[in-house]
Amino acid sequence: MAHDPTLVIRRADTFLARLTGLLIGPPPAPGEALLITPCAAVHTAFMRYPIDVVFLDRAGVIRKSVAHLSPWRIALCRGAYQVLELAAGQAQRAGLREGRQVRLAPPVFSRSRENTP
Repeated sequence: MAHDPTLVIRRADTFLARLTGLLIGPPPAPGEALLITPCAAVHTAFMRYPIDVVFLDRAGVIRKSVAHLSPWRIALCRGAYQVLELAAGQAQRAGLREGRQVRLAPPVFSRSRENTP
């Protein structure tokens, strides 16, 4: 790959957010992912579509990648600390493969320049 892809990440770092994951709503759009922290195992029970699952260690190094994980399946990875969930096929398109390091940048917020009375 000639460049490092950028993904828009939604974080799931509370109990409720980790519990629901991608169960509610449509799959992530291309270029989007859900980051579940802490997490070393995921399930796709009750999901209506397959997903790609990328397991990362604490340093952000990809330990394992599971493509097209079908509904009603489980994936786990010893040594993983967090998981990226993407729409099926997106991990390969983004070049997310075992051994590669993922850098997570802090979120960028835009501020309104309107003055409020």
